[in-house]
Amino acid sequence: MEDRYVNIYIKNKNKPIRILLGIFKGHYYKFLLAGLCFLIKHSPVWMSPIILANIINLATEGGEQVAQKIAVNTVVLVILVLLNFPFNYFYAKLRSTATRSVEAGLRGALVRKLQLLSISFHKETQSGRLQSKIMRDVEAIETLSTQVFVSLMNISLNLGVSFIVTITKSKIVFLFFLLTVPVAALTMVTFRKKIKQRNNEFRKEMEETSARVMEMVEMIPVTRAHALEEQEIEKMERQLNEVAEKGYKLDIIQANFGAVGWCVFQSFQALCLGFTGYMAYKGEISVGDIALYQTYFATIVNQISNLITLLPTISKGTECITSVGEVLLAYDVEENESKEKVEMVEGGFCFKDVSFAYDENKPVLSKFNITVKPGETVAFVGESGAGKTTLINMAIGFLIPDRGQVLLDGKDMKELNLRSYRKFLAVVPQNTILFSGTIRDNISYGLENISEEKLLDAIRAANLEDFINSLPQGLETRIGEHGGKLSGGQRQRLAIARALIRDPKVIILDEATSALDSVSEREIQNALENLMRGRTTFVVAHRLSTIRNADKIAVVADGVCKEYGTYEELMEKKGALYELRKLQIE
Repeated sequence: MEDRYVNIYIKNKNKPIRILLGIFKGHYYKFLLAGLCFLIKHSPVWMSPIILANIINLATEGGEQVAQKIAVNTVVLVILVLLNFPFNYFYAKLRSTATRSVEAGLRGALVRKLQLLSISFHKETQSGRLQSKIMRDVEAIETLSTQVFVSLMNISLNLGVSFIVTITKSKIVFLFFLLTVPVAALTMVTFRKKIKQRNNEFRKEMEETSARVMEMVEMIPVTRAHALEEQEIEKMERQLNEVAEKGYKLDIIQANFGAVGWCVFQSFQALCLGFTGYMAYKGEISVGDIALYQTYFATIVNQISNLITLLPTISKGTECITSVGEVLLAYDVEENESKEKVEMVEGGFCFKDVSFAYDENKPVLSKFNITVKPGETVAFVGESGAGKTTLINMAIGFLIPDRGQVLLDGKDMKELNLRSYRKFLAVVPQNTILFSGTIRDNISYGLENISEEKLLDAIRAANLEDFINSLPQGLETRIGEHGGKLSGGQRQRLAIARALIRDPKVIILDEATSALDSVSEREIQNALENLMRGRTTFVVAHRLSTIRNADKIAVVADGVCKEYGTYEELMEKKGALYELRKLQIE
């Protein structure tokens, strides 16, 4: 089922304002009530000019019960001011509930979509850019929605009240006020395109910087090891200067935009003062009405200036709506919902005339064929770039062949719900992926109600028992970001324990023992052999010593399977495996 936010983006593609309205659907009544509260809380601003004019006219013109009338006007204003506090609370509560709910929902939609997008998408998109979209861009959309609701409602109501009061008092002054509208429109049209362009440039540069910062942090150990700190600092400073340059250009265009608008409208306000003063001199309006018209014209000028000033925020927000859409509208999704669920896995695989290419001009696999029986251990060997990792990713279901088929227990994996299949799968990658929780959390990741006995069995099998017992907090020890507090071998053994505890039917070992010393490797190999017994296992290994006990070895070269058989059979043939072995010995 498509996510609600994804559907909104699909239906309103390239229409950011419609998208903004769509994502707030279901919260309209909150905005309506918030608008009513705003109307009441803001009433002193609109009533003050009228009361001010009344009091000035009463004071200058005199008449009966002047003191009493002045007191009534004053009390009305005080009551309206006191109403501001409770209605401001309800207004803020209703508005914030709606905007923060949408903010969380939009971030949730992005997270859900990222979990559905293919591994290819994630390999091609820097994680820093995605982080920027989830955090910075969604925050900008929330700011846009707040500004659209708060500022535009404020502007609309203030303009509406000012024009209505003015037209009821003097049509001539009202026509003078209307002259400000085309001037405002002309100013906005003049600057809008340039501001949008600058916002687009700045947003992309910020995404690039976010990605570079994440890479820099991850590379710090390598940077230090090679004494490249200064080069890395210089590189980051160049990137930060690029951001500063783009930000400077955006600031300047926004500053010019605001300054032009302010100068134009302040000039109009000065003209209004002279115009109404002249009308009072002629006796066409009362003296108190000068203050009323001047206040309302100031309100009109300020609100139109606010509208002009709001344009950069709207431009930035709509740009961020487009940015978020780059993820929500991404089509590279692994579709599982309508496909057959895998209820049981025996572990038989058949790679049948499999062809695949990341780049159309450079095929990685070309009519690759092997058959794997349930429970067999198959090792893929070959030079770097031969296609071993591609085959592993096909066995996991991360990649689908361009041509040919990968069959799981006789069924084409294209037709299967791969999410249900992966519940029977365990992966130990070459680059161990851990998170900054406890040892217990990392081993039992994604599993609930794991018994202590099963957990300890996995720990013993992965040769972690002595290490964990040596820690003051044992299983509750926090391992730091990406397992930074552990050695390479310890991290790898944690990953192996994570695979062991799942009791999988299919196992993927991508150089699973590459980070271990020779003693630990022998101990882990024994544990892995016990684990692999009776389970289908795919092993990727560069060191041929690690795959001697595999049931079958597939030598991959030039996108095809050059040889397929047991270690002894292939060595006797003195073919491709024999040559690889001889090169390693030399």
